[in-house]
Amino acid sequence: MNRPHQNIRLWLEEKEEHLSPYATRSSLSKGRLKPEEPCPTRTAFQRDRDRIIHCKSFRRLKHKTQVFIAPLGDHYVTRLTHTLEVAQIARSISRGLNLNEDLTEAIALGHDLGHTPFGHTGEDVLNEISPLGFRHSEQSLRVVDFLEKGGEGLNLTWEVREGILKHSKSRADVLGEGWEPVDTLEGQICKIADIIAYINHDIDDALRAGVIKESDIPCATTLLLGESRSKRINTVICDILDYSWAARGEDLTSNQIRPIIGISPAVSEAMNTLRNFLFERVYNSDLVNQEAEKAKKIVCLLYEYFMEHEDGLPGEYALCNEPLPRRVVDYVAGMTDQYAIRMSENLGLLC
Repeated sequence: MNRPHQNIRLWLEEKEEHLSPYATRSSLSKGRLKPEEPCPTRTAFQRDRDRIIHCKSFRRLKHKTQVFIAPLGDHYVTRLTHTLEVAQIARSISRGLNLNEDLTEAIALGHDLGHTPFGHTGEDVLNEISPLGFRHSEQSLRVVDFLEKGGEGLNLTWEVREGILKHSKSRADVLGEGWEPVDTLEGQICKIADIIAYINHDIDDALRAGVIKESDIPCATTLLLGESRSKRINTVICDILDYSWAARGEDLTSNQIRPIIGISPAVSEAMNTLRNFLFERVYNSDLVNQEAEKAKKIVCLLYEYFMEHEDGLPGEYALCNEPLPRRVVDYVAGMTDQYAIRMSENLGLLC
């Protein structure tokens, strides 16, 4: 006997047929690493989103900082608030283009699960000292594929996993040379939304910390994008929507058209200008560099300690059949800022 809830997923998948012909449909997903029965009440992408929200790595993001390490103020951005802002921006763009919001949201919520303590400083240190190297996007995929749920992973769909893996930009200009493409439009949206979010909240944090003043922000970007964070974000989102709709051409049913998520040259230049400004005036500022030196020392000491004291690793990292450097990196990368500081103090590593 069928129950009403057993038809909900089918109804949701039917609703997806009204999306853009270029939207990624959950019913046509390339599947999961391990086959499983579909959920009766959620599409595959909705299920992925919920698995990410309920996992331990997602909770730990609230205690991982973005730029300013262990700040005293309550309003500085954390890795969790950054993730939520990326999800909001990405959903707005996806909705405006009639794409799959559920896929967009799942990618956005999962994109930074593998980030280290102390922001990109922790990432750079692990990349330098580990013989295996380290990229937080690859670690995010490792988290959802393997580390979560005691080694079982979250078993996410191919589309979400690809979006998580390819969200990182390093220092490549927005949509410029070296910008790695993402197969789905929803994944492309998340990649751009990540930049929109961090450019704007990092400016706010730098103003809050007194590293820069409003008058320091490049005047040309203010004139084009707006004076406030909300105006800048709104301007960029509207520009992406206008540009991306126009890039589709008139015949939206043609299989020959392969639309992209794009930005007008003027707005793209303004975003790159702000990004370069942040690197010059904020990310490489004396205050950030002073904090970064402390963070580098902590990450190095923890890595070296557990490489020499394998028996100190928690059970889930000690028992798996992986090389020791891999297991140590997994453990250290999963730490929050405060846990890393506390652990290094408890082990007597900080003099």
